[in-house]
Amino acid sequence: MKDTIKIGKIGEDIACEYLVKKGWRILKRNHRERSDEIDIISISEDGILIFCEVKALSLGKDLQSRGLMPEDNLTSAKMRKISRACQLFAGKHPELIYPDKGWRIDLLAIDIDINGDGMARDVRHYENI
Repeated sequence: MKDTIKIGKIGEDIACEYLVKKGWRILKRNHRERSDEIDIISISEDGILIFCEVKALSLGKDLQSRGLMPEDNLTSAKMRKISRACQLFAGKHPELIYPDKGWRIDLLAIDIDINGDGMARDVRHYENI
């Protein structure tokens, strides 16, 4: 498995654990709508349908010296693709959306110490991106 795929999978696992601890229910992971993908589809503890994009990077000398963060990998093109996939999913599943609550897209940015214990060093949750 390529390192980037491995880091992405670890990041998504950490994100799911984080969300479940918050009381959220995970509906789907890596859901495809046409050629686009939604990393995590969940329901928050207050019933809001939330689509989560996960961006994870391995900590290391290279990243720290260049000042890169996982958030830097969410481009405007990627955001358009995510938004399109979420709109398609929401349109197909209106039963998951309360009219007074709607749905939203969140970003989970995760720093992973892949050379150490493989655990998250930091999880940053950005709501309604």
